[in-house]
Amino acid sequence: MAVYEYRCEKDGLFELIQPMGTATETATCSLCGGHAARVVSLPMVRRASRNNLHAAMDRAEKSRHEPEVVTSLPTTGARKRTPVVQMTPALARLPRP
Repeated sequence: MAVYEYRCEKDGLFELIQPMGTATETATCSLCGGHAARVVSLPMVRRASRNNLHAAMDRAEKSRHEPEVVTSLPTTGARKRTPVVQMTPALARLPRP
């Protein structure tokens, strides 16, 4: 699902959630019932800080010409085991997955 913005001349901006690619050029305003034109807006990248966004864009630009090569898997350290809960005696005889 995608969020599409529309602008009503009387009530301003409002959003509609529709399947991607199915938005029409006009929609009916939910407040006044008038026609509203679709507005092309920026994607939701406002949540990221500017430094992180610029660093990601720089990294993507650099990797276009100099792709990063992975030579080994990242180390994750010692793997933690999930604690086992003691079973009741009646369930202890059942096979374990």
